[in-house]
Amino acid sequence: MTDQEVILKESERVDDLLSHNLRIIQSDEVFSFSMDAVLLARFASVPKRGRILDLCTGNGVVPILLTTRTQASLEGIEIQPRLADMARRSVQLNELGESIHIREGDLRELVKETGHAVYDAITVNPPYMPLNGSDLKMNTHQAMARHEIGCTLEEVIQACSRLVRNGGKVSMVHRPQRLGEIISLMREYKLEPKRIRMVHPRAHLEANMVLIEAMKDGKPEVRMLPPLIVYNEQGSYCNEIMEIYYGQQDVERSKEGGN
Repeated sequence: MTDQEVILKESERVDDLLSHNLRIIQSDEVFSFSMDAVLLARFASVPKRGRILDLCTGNGVVPILLTTRTQASLEGIEIQPRLADMARRSVQLNELGESIHIREGDLRELVKETGHAVYDAITVNPPYMPLNGSDLKMNTHQAMARHEIGCTLEEVIQACSRLVRNGGKVSMVHRPQRLGEIISLMREYKLEPKRIRMVHPRAHLEANMVLIEAMKDGKPEVRMLPPLIVYNEQGSYCNEIMEIYYGQQDVERSKEGGN
């Protein structure tokens, strides 16, 4: 499908996702996706078939990238109408309408539509920061993407617990500063952390992202994976980041976590 067949609105552009000829509609007015979403799409354990849900889907980048790894039915839910519309048009742009369904709505209410325990896997890149007043300085789209305005961390984890089946996986990217809170809340809602990987901008710097995957009703046993380093000493992407972005190989975990 050509760009001309998908209507772009004011300030929008089409960006290359650098993988499988995929593209995405973006706008600087509404908070474009960044590396955390790409890393989440590669880190998450996903079944070859079944149902996968992406919460806080934004412009749909995670489910679009997941089509390179699975033949499962993919869904995304986004509370902001403008972003949900961009996600739908990005799905159309990539001719993925048979694989991805985008919902506009509140993740806290989704279980009323779908029922409990209907998804085999869930991914989520939620707002990272609690409300602190700085969100008032941003436009609405950017504030909701960064701050817990539309949902709190606890509400996200509670929704994951309600929606994923027993034994299903929930994968999240977040800030390391909130890892203790994340683990505590996951266990409170019967999501047992299984794999954790820290992401460091450079080898000598502390982590600025954490990837964490939990299993619904899993047994206590967590694996700390090797750190992922973004930049080498020369300031270029490290090999694994290059592989993730440019598809030199499908960078996935070597095996799934235990039960």
